[in-house]
Amino acid sequence: DVSFGYGDDETIVEDVDFSVDGGDTLALVGPTGAGKSTVLKLLLRMYDVDEGSIEIDGQNVRDVTLKSLRRSIGYVGQSSYLFYGTVRENITYGTFDATDEEVREAAEAAEAHDFIENLPDGYDTMVGERGVKLSGGQRQRVTIARAVLKDPDILILDEATSDVDTETEMLIQRSLDRLTEDRTTFAIAHRLSTIKDADTILVLEGGEIAERGTHDELLDNDGLYAHLWGVQAGEIDELPQEFIDRAQERTARIVEDAESDDD
Repeated sequence: DVSFGYGDDETIVEDVDFSVDGGDTLALVGPTGAGKSTVLKLLLRMYDVDEGSIEIDGQNVRDVTLKSLRRSIGYVGQSSYLFYGTVRENITYGTFDATDEEVREAAEAAEAHDFIENLPDGYDTMVGERGVKLSGGQRQRVTIARAVLKDPDILILDEATSDVDTETEMLIQRSLDRLTEDRTTFAIAHRLSTIKDADTILVLEGGEIAERGTHDELLDNDGLYAHLWGVQAGEIDELPQEFIDRAQERTARIVEDAESDDD
């Protein structure tokens, strides 16, 4: 059971325990502040756990070098950072010996090749801070192409489609479906439709696991996940008052925490 807190403040993650079979997808969902991103940061070893351990293939992540750990993990977040350089250089970052054919195949898998070909200089177009301005969806697909090229053992998706329009989300989701096939994947998502096919879904609340199961199992449970699904389906009038009260409490707590940080 893993527990973690930032400094001497309250515990952020408490008694979280799960295992993932190789090639499976585990999704982490829950309200804002539930501890989802913290769990992934612990997996990346951005922080060390206070209690318990995180193991990959039976080996404690504390016993491997950060370089080795992060070489085996690919990350696609909600903010896609591109440095000033060519599209090709951005895709091959971390896989510098890739051939042009491998770069193209990665871009095609990421649904990025077509828009790259339409750029002024194709794969040699300068992007980033002083280069051609790409849309959020285009930057995200370049980031996904980078992950495809890296071909990691483990993939982490942190709100990978949160900041794009519906059509772009569809294209990105198609590329992610290819990338996650037969690959151990951890995914955070507010849009539950993007993770409903996960092998296991963990529902976090207050830093603890409130529910776990498949999409259908969790809907049948009629718990927090089912209510979150109902919110996104527009079934507001059918939600129990208890769920609404808890949502109001969480929102108030988040506002209070933000005001405290400003003081």
